[in-house]
Amino acid sequence: MVAFIREVVAFRAAAQEASHVNEVPPGFNFLEERTVRPSDSWIRDTSYWVPRHLVESAWLEHAPFAFWLVDAIRPTAIAELGTHNGFSYFVFCETIVRLGLPTRTFALDSWQGDDQAGFYGADVYESVSTINETDYSAFSTLLRGYFDDSLDSIPDGSIDLLHIDGRHGYDDVRHDFEAWRPKLTDRGVVIFHDIAEHQEGFGVWQFWAEVAQQYPSFAFDHGHGLGVLAVGGDIPKRLRAFLEEGLLKESEIKKFYESRGAVIAELYDLRVRAAEVPGLKGELEVAGHQLNEKDRVIALQESDHLGLVDQIRRIHESTSWRLTRPLRFLRDAVRRHRG
Repeated sequence: MVAFIREVVAFRAAAQEASHVNEVPPGFNFLEERTVRPSDSWIRDTSYWVPRHLVESAWLEHAPFAFWLVDAIRPTAIAELGTHNGFSYFVFCETIVRLGLPTRTFALDSWQGDDQAGFYGADVYESVSTINETDYSAFSTLLRGYFDDSLDSIPDGSIDLLHIDGRHGYDDVRHDFEAWRPKLTDRGVVIFHDIAEHQEGFGVWQFWAEVAQQYPSFAFDHGHGLGVLAVGGDIPKRLRAFLEEGLLKESEIKKFYESRGAVIAELYDLRVRAAEVPGLKGELEVAGHQLNEKDRVIALQESDHLGLVDQIRRIHESTSWRLTRPLRFLRDAVRRHRG
């Protein structure tokens, strides 16, 4: 235990010293720089961030891509239809804070639930509201009610990123897309959750199959599926590069973000289990920070010297066992305490 903590402290000191190397200034556009790395079209140090607010969510595995996406398109405004306990929304907000972006965000939800997601009490909204007020109130607004109730509150042509994750029937998601499409700017991007869910009552996959043929798109299969749709005529340059690379390296991109998402999901699972064991919660916080910063440093060091394929291979083959040591340590510790 002592050796492990010393290793964490030593690494944190080294990571903090190196962390300034790749800071991203607001407004910086990688595709206009001659020094752009091959992987910058779909991987950046933001892809390795660990969310500050880890709460139960079907969206856990998409946090790494969400961090990258907000960094890539630098939206003027974000609107989320269907926030529930706030995981995806707070990932967007956290990216804005960490990058210092002048972005406005809007979370829309009744915070009552429905027959698909289940109904829940007022405590869910109270929790989301508390986090929002404490950490993001300078730019974030919660709009409580049905989605259409807020249509007049948000001007047409003002939203760069729209996340649709409300009711999942075909007619529901189609209505949300058509009703909110006028709110998007010419740089507008829409992401749809649950495009891989085919269970009864879910029709997002069907609507996605239609719109993905009409606009430049990319689909992730993991984490219930996430569809990325560039609906505007002026696609942000880094996103356009991502979509072009997606035609050539689809399986590599999917594998990378599925792997990163699995780390976030396991970290959440360990946090839940550690909360049941006195004394482990603090160690888990340290381990999560270590994992975040160690991945970041490795990405910075390797991406300058390796091609895209070699970079991914090195990260996932040469260092994966060492990187996940804190997770394995905590998992074993939980089991020992339980046993």
